[in-house]
Amino acid sequence: MSTGTPMGGASESQARADELVDETTKPSRLRGLSEWWNHLPRVAQWGFLLIAVAAAFALPLVNIPLITTEPGNNWPLATAEMARYALVAIGLNVVVGQAGLLDLGYVGFFAVGAYVAALWTSPDSTMVHIPYLLTLPLAAMVTVVFGVLLGIPTLRLRGDYLAIVTLGFGEIIRLLATIIPALKGQVGFQQVGRPPGENADGNPVFANSEGAPWYWLTLTVIIVVMIALGNLERSRVGRNWIALREDEDAAEIMGVPTFRYKLWAFGIGAALGGGAGAIAAGQIGFVNNQRFDVQMSIMFLVAVVLGGQGNKFGAIIGGALVAYIPLRFTAIAEYKYLIFGAVLVVLMIFRPQGLFGKRPHLLTFERRAHKRIANLADAPTSAPAAKEAGQ
Repeated sequence: MSTGTPMGGASESQARADELVDETTKPSRLRGLSEWWNHLPRVAQWGFLLIAVAAAFALPLVNIPLITTEPGNNWPLATAEMARYALVAIGLNVVVGQAGLLDLGYVGFFAVGAYVAALWTSPDSTMVHIPYLLTLPLAAMVTVVFGVLLGIPTLRLRGDYLAIVTLGFGEIIRLLATIIPALKGQVGFQQVGRPPGENADGNPVFANSEGAPWYWLTLTVIIVVMIALGNLERSRVGRNWIALREDEDAAEIMGVPTFRYKLWAFGIGAALGGGAGAIAAGQIGFVNNQRFDVQMSIMFLVAVVLGGQGNKFGAIIGGALVAYIPLRFTAIAEYKYLIFGAVLVVLMIFRPQGLFGKRPHLLTFERRAHKRIANLADAPTSAPAAKEAGQ
């Protein structure tokens, strides 16, 4: 029943819209879980998150028979690759999921980050060498520059046109690595640097064959990125990204500087992709032009779509699954493109929002705020009505 006040009508309309979004985007069990989570005190939420983080850090040490990738693939190394894909998916999710920009050449940023690490740490490079850990922020900064340089002339395009341009960017980076002598083409760079530290037996902690330290390093980066992106989503930048994703024309009419926020998304996404590329270069220890093809870029996009566009946690799960499944089922690994293609077709039919759909709320307590506003709007009208009923 309407309260007859503008505030009450707006609150009821918003509540109905929220219920409709929940009914159309979440199965009932997931909706109930989301409701339970949103109504937990903030301290309880942080407690559960700390437990989840502790379990995540213990993952390389827990070799569960049903989920392990052994004996075909080393389990700690598999977890390191899962973490890298998750970090890449988080970065691409900013571009595709948050801002709604279709990027098919994200592997180009990944490649730039890997070459930054190789050029500044490998003995095969003639450039000045710096400690490996410094190459992580350096790779992020360099890829931001590439992202802005790519975005300024291309982000006025939309849809398929933007996808084609970004696809071309990924191929241009690979071709430049082939034709520029300093980047060494197929020969590439060996003995790319790694973080410092040695075990008691004198072997490097971050050896190429040791997956657990690389996993923990990548997971630490993911946690920092998740906290930063969570704060960014709740800021004006995040709200403008959502407006841009839902309807760019309407956002522009309402005064949102869409081009500026597209550049924000491209720059932040590029920085995360470059950081992931630098981590991959250090862990593998070798970089050449054959590692950054279109297929890898498509797999990055599959990770975001599979997990759920616009959902950070969904991107983590999607990236981990895209890396895990070929390593777990080695016999069918060569058919991974066919398998993930079929999975995407099924998802588009039965769950187009991915495993974890985008969050309809920006703030944890938004629903409570709507209810309180509705109650405040009801109070002035319900009190006289109750008085008349008593008389």
